Amino acid sequence: MSDMTRVAVRTAVDHPQWPVLKEAVADLRPLQAKDGSIEPSGHAAARVLVADITAAIAALAPLFPYDEAYLDAVVADFHRWAEADFARPDFLDSLVAFRPEQNRRDGLEHLVVFPMTTQNGNPNRNVEAVLLRVVWPQWLADLEATRYDNAMFVPLAFVDFTDGYDTDSAVLFPETVAVREVPRFTWGGIFCDREAARFRRVGTAAADTLGLELPPEAQALVESQQLAQNAFVLWDLIHDRSHMRGHMPFDPFMIKQRMPFWMYALEELRCDLTAFREAVALSAEGEPTAPLVRYAVIFDRLFRFPVTGGRVRNYDGLGGQLLFAYLHRAGVLDWSDNRLTIDWDRITDAVLGLFDEVDRLYREGVDRSKVGHWLAGYRLVAEYVPSHPGSVWAKGTAALPMDGPPKALVDAVLPDEFPLSMFYEALNRRLRDVIASTRGITADAPQAGPGEARERDAAAS
Repeated sequence: MSDMTRVAVRTAVDHPQWPVLKEAVADLRPLQAKDGSIEPSGHAAARVLVADITAAIAALAPLFPYDEAYLDAVVADFHRWAEADFARPDFLDSLVAFRPEQNRRDGLEHLVVFPMTTQNGNPNRNVEAVLLRVVWPQWLADLEATRYDNAMFVPLAFVDFTDGYDTDSAVLFPETVAVREVPRFTWGGIFCDREAARFRRVGTAAADTLGLELPPEAQALVESQQLAQNAFVLWDLIHDRSHMRGHMPFDPFMIKQRMPFWMYALEELRCDLTAFREAVALSAEGEPTAPLVRYAVIFDRLFRFPVTGGRVRNYDGLGGQLLFAYLHRAGVLDWSDNRLTIDWDRITDAVLGLFDEVDRLYREGVDRSKVGHWLAGYRLVAEYVPSHPGSVWAKGTAALPMDGPPKALVDAVLPDEFPLSMFYEALNRRLRDVIASTRGITADAPQAGPGEARERDAAAS
C-alpha cells in the first residue's frame, strides 16, 4: 500500500464525522421494518437521525471528490425518503450514480451508504454505512485487460462498517439496495480481505484438525494475508466472468429461475473449477499467484463450504461435498487413522477430471429440456454424493410428478437432499466454533496458530 493510500484511509476513518455517521445508522436500525420503512411512531426520531446522517455524509464528501455525484444523490434520496414519511425507501437515483467500476484504482476509498440487505448477513433492508477501498494491483489489472475481461468486477477491502457487515457477508451487490425499479447493474463488489482472512483461519484449523500435511506453497498461503488476498482476487475475477460464459447462455446466474438447488451447486462449482483450470494454465506460464488459486479453491471447497451454513438447500456446501467425494473415489485423498492424506502430485488432474464431467453436463444440456437437464444434474451429483434415504428424486421418474408443472418437481426436493457424510458430520463438530469466529472478520484479525485446533478438541473432550 502506498503512503498516499495510507493517508487517504486514515483520514476517512479518523474523520470526526465517521463515528457520528455510524452511531446515527445504528440508532436508525431498530426503527426500520424488514422492507426498510419506518412506522409513524418512529418518524420524529428518524428525522433527527437522517439529519445527522446527511450532515455527516456532507462533511465526509470532500474526501471522495470522484464520488461527488453519488454522495449528492444519496443525500437527496435520504431527504426524499423523509419527505415521503419513511415509506419503503427508494435509493435508485443514488444507486445509479454510484459507479465504482469506472475508477478501479488500487487503494481508492469509497464511502457507501444505502438501505440494503447484506448477502449472508442481514436479510432486512436497513441503512448501512461502509468505508471501503478498491483492491486493484497492477498485475490483476493487466490480467483483466488482456485475458479475463470483466468490466463489472470490483474487488474490495473493508476499512470500517456498520452492523450489517459485522456478519458473514463478503459482497457489496447493487441488487441488494432498496429501489423502485431494477436498473441495469454495472458493477459487483467482493471483499477479498474478508474472504482471505476467513479462508486462512478455517483452512489452518481444518489442516490441524485433520492432521493434513501441507506443501510449502499451501502453508505459505494460509500464513500470509497478502498471498491469500492475491489468490482470492484472481479466483474471484475468473469465477465472476465464468457465469457469463460457457455452454448455457441467457441467464447464467439463474436469478429468475426456480430450480432444484443442486443446479445452483453445479453452476457455482463450474465457475470455481473454471478458475482452477485457468490457474493451471497461468501457472504453466509463470504467473506467481496462479498456483495459490488452486490451493484456495481446493481448501475452501473441501473444508469450509460443506460445514458452513444450514442444511436447507445449501448449494455451496453441496459443491464441496461433490468435490470431496469425487477426489475420494479417485483415490486422491484418503481418510484413515484420523488423518487426511492428499496425493498432491495427482490432485490437479483429478480436479480437472471433475471439471470435464461438469462441462460435459452443460454442453449436453443445450439439447435437453429443462426437466431433462435437472435429472441429468441429479444423476451426476448422486453418482458421488449419496442422496437422502427418503428422497423421491432418488427413486427416479416413476416416482416423480412428471405430468405437472416443474414447480411440483422442485417441491419434491428435500431440504437436505444430499446429507453430510459421516466425515463431514465429524468435521462440522470440530470446526463449528472456528467458522462462527469468522463472523465479521477482517484482514487485521489474529489467526489461530498450529496446534490450537487440537488443543480445543482436547479441552472439549
